[in-house]
Amino acid sequence: MKKVSVKLILVLVCFVGFSAFAQNKKWTLQECVDYAIKNNISIKQSELDLETTKIGKNAALGSFLPNLNANASHSWNIGLNQNITTGLLENQTTQFTSAGLNSNITIYNGLQNQNKLRRANLSVIAAQYQLAKMKDDISLNVANAFLQILFNKENLKVQKEQLANDEKQQNKSEELVAAGVVARGDLLDVKATVALDKQKVITAENNLFLSNLSLAQLLQIEDFQTFEIADQDYQAATSATMLEKPETIVEKAKQDRVELKIARANLEVAKKDVKIAKGAFQPSLMGFYSFSSRVSYADRIVGFDASGAPILSGPLPFFDQFSNNKGHNFGVQLNIPILNGFSAKNNLDRNKIALDRSKINEKQAVLDLERNVYTAITNAKSALNAYEAATAAFEARKEAFNYAKEKFAVGMMNSFDYTQSQTLFTNAQSEVLRTKYDYIFKVKIVEFYFGIPITEK
Repeated sequence: MKKVSVKLILVLVCFVGFSAFAQNKKWTLQECVDYAIKNNISIKQSELDLETTKIGKNAALGSFLPNLNANASHSWNIGLNQNITTGLLENQTTQFTSAGLNSNITIYNGLQNQNKLRRANLSVIAAQYQLAKMKDDISLNVANAFLQILFNKENLKVQKEQLANDEKQQNKSEELVAAGVVARGDLLDVKATVALDKQKVITAENNLFLSNLSLAQLLQIEDFQTFEIADQDYQAATSATMLEKPETIVEKAKQDRVELKIARANLEVAKKDVKIAKGAFQPSLMGFYSFSSRVSYADRIVGFDASGAPILSGPLPFFDQFSNNKGHNFGVQLNIPILNGFSAKNNLDRNKIALDRSKINEKQAVLDLERNVYTAITNAKSALNAYEAATAAFEARKEAFNYAKEKFAVGMMNSFDYTQSQTLFTNAQSEVLRTKYDYIFKVKIVEFYFGIPITEK
């Protein structure tokens, strides 16, 4: 009993420890991205699309193999029937067994099988590119949501610090009012400010909760209430990528980005479709072979007696009949398309239009990529300017607030003006945080186009 109790306690301790670990786990950006790529629904759908194209490739490979089919039947005939072995009409119960084997193979069909296989290979490649793009898009969304949580965390700290400072100011004002040094109206202004600060803290807490919920849902995590990310220190430092020429970044993106690879793969698929459609105009040559045999289970006539009555004998052994009645049939079949209601022509025309559309889509993909890269670079530069401006404004507001504190301490500034100065200072802090994370994310987008992983700091 003691051994059992000890084992039970160890199991409970391990379970509690694991539960605590699961609840206290803090997710890094790399872990969030990896988990999203593994569990996101859209990525799973893209993976299924890839598996479907692989099945299509197997089907294209199978078209090169011959078809092989076997058949067999067994029947009973009761009454007057023709013996399929002797050809005579007989009034008896007979049984027949037949079996056969047939096969055919495509020798030539306008190279359609070869082009279908090449098309299937291209479809697999296009699906792989599409899956890679889906992973990239999810990674960007995860990074954006992750940085939004970091911003909301720091903003909540700022709002709580503001509330703590104003509550201290309220306590001090209450002491001064009680001593008759400060008018009661100043105390009411401070209380109103504290109430407003509490509202800002509640708003910041709600924003943090919603941003946590957004990322948890993006990762398909059901227990979002215990979901928490790790605090990571991201600095708004100058990126080496931003020092590159925009043309260099664009050319690098053209080489690496899957958007263009998808468009080019789809273009090659459309070209193969045209070749397959053209193959339908050419003759096709098929080779065929079949084997068959039959067995009868009825008595057979082996002769006639003196009166002319037939002399019956039992059926030959099964394998003897099977060997005696076997037959082979083989040859080649040539099909020449002459008139098919314009179906082949219409199919070719449709594929030619699809090819033209793919060419346009490829050109559009190049233009879209160029526009997206230049837009990302412009947005990153604008975000840097906004961050620098917010930092400068914060420094100015900080000095102004320090000066206001000195004036307020010696009674040269009333509580309303002091509160206004403090509010402007807090807003400047929040703006620095907002522009900081906005700049970090937009730089990551530029680096992403340059081939740098989204999770790299």
